[in-house]
Amino acid sequence: MLNMISHGNYSSTPLVIAHGLFGSGRNWGVIARRLSDTRRVIALDLRNHGESPWLPDQSYAAMASDLSEVITKIGGPIDLLGHSMGGKASMVAALTDAPIRRLIIADIAPVAYAHTQQHLIDAMQALPLGKFNSRLDADAALKKTVENPNVRSFLLQSLDLRESKWRLNLDVLSEFMAEIIGFPEISRQFSEPTLFLAGGNSDYVQRDHRTKIKTLFPNARFAKIPNAGHWLHAERPRAFEAAIRVFLGE
Repeated sequence: MLNMISHGNYSSTPLVIAHGLFGSGRNWGVIARRLSDTRRVIALDLRNHGESPWLPDQSYAAMASDLSEVITKIGGPIDLLGHSMGGKASMVAALTDAPIRRLIIADIAPVAYAHTQQHLIDAMQALPLGKFNSRLDADAALKKTVENPNVRSFLLQSLDLRESKWRLNLDVLSEFMAEIIGFPEISRQFSEPTLFLAGGNSDYVQRDHRTKIKTLFPNARFAKIPNAGHWLHAERPRAFEAAIRVFLGE
């Protein structure tokens, strides 16, 4: 069972949040707490991330099965929000009959991408973790291979300094990288309301993806958050939160 971080205790439809690659439920803490003023909000650690089990399979079928197990445990139907890899897992769960009322997909499309994240795995695996006394030391070492300070900050949220280890199963994530940046062939549809919410500065969801999206999600609508990139929830959190509330009818 996936690790679940729960906020709020209301009887309305729960909202479950599935993070992206290298993330965790903790990354969504502020947004989850703010959205929990009207409903129960559950931020997950996906398999091989955070405090969830390390397992040998990182396929979208496996991740979707995990989501279905969570929904069964908390009681469906639910509203489901997934970002990036978590968005793809959420799409597969919806397309394989998980009891979902409304689906929100943040800055990802049901297509294969060419940009591997293997270089980030290589950078994390190359760090001599036992030699760092602080996160600043780790950041200085990671800077040699990861120039973007926002990306370094994001990755280092998954570093357990006390135990000198990553809270990421980097070996399995590396093995399944081709599947993670891909998307499985599925011929079914999810006909419930679906929002594809993209960052205005991001190129992850393009206009020519809409035909594929509408084929799989015929009740999809599209929105963009201006001045936001792929990490739209971190770059424009209040605008992101407002878009979620509007779509969920709050």
